[in-house]
Amino acid sequence: MCKMWCRRLMRLDKYLCKSTDLTKSEAVEKIHRGEVSVNSETVFDESIQVHENNTILLKGNALTLRAFRYILMHKPAATICSNIDEVYPSLLNYLEIDKPSELHMAGRLDADTTGLVLITDDGRWSFNITSPTKSCKKVYRVTLLRDIKDDVAERFKVGVQLQGEVNPTRPAELEVISPKEVLLTITEGKFHQVKRMFAAVGNRVVKLHREQIGEIRLDVQQGEWRYLTEDEIVSFNQ
Repeated sequence: MCKMWCRRLMRLDKYLCKSTDLTKSEAVEKIHRGEVSVNSETVFDESIQVHENNTILLKGNALTLRAFRYILMHKPAATICSNIDEVYPSLLNYLEIDKPSELHMAGRLDADTTGLVLITDDGRWSFNITSPTKSCKKVYRVTLLRDIKDDVAERFKVGVQLQGEVNPTRPAELEVISPKEVLLTITEGKFHQVKRMFAAVGNRVVKLHREQIGEIRLDVQQGEWRYLTEDEIVSFNQ
């Protein structure tokens, strides 16, 4: 899967975990015992940065990094974007794959929100999705309690002030589908942002569904998932 995305710098202990079945604590123990070498030099510091092109040996055996994983999932309501079950079950329960605990969600949704979630173990890749500086667009279908007012699209276009925030929201695009249903496109991800934006203009979100992230549109049924294609993965590096 997309070899260009596998060439990453990462901590040595993480490299061991992603190339063996060791836990993090077991990997650290191996390093401290002097059982790991990088480019023929024994290393005792688990925090050093290593690269896939480095020659890394564990007890003299060469290690090969597993490919990163990139997953699209249709999140159901009453689930959470977390690695562990809490009040609601974790999305990772839907994945029948090895080492799901190594994964994280690239942009979380609230428990009552449905729709597109991207899941990966590649932190640099997910940064391109979640960082406001990357301006990655996210499209939400929003059902409202009250009819949308005529001036809301223009107010969102210039940015609205959210309670507790210093700066207004970035420009957002609003498309009215019906008086109580709209599509909202944003390029940032403040805490509960969509709900707070509509609260700021005197309305209330009663249903929220994410349809798109970047150029990737949701195309599986609720609770289902699939691996991203190589073109989809690379699209977030453009």
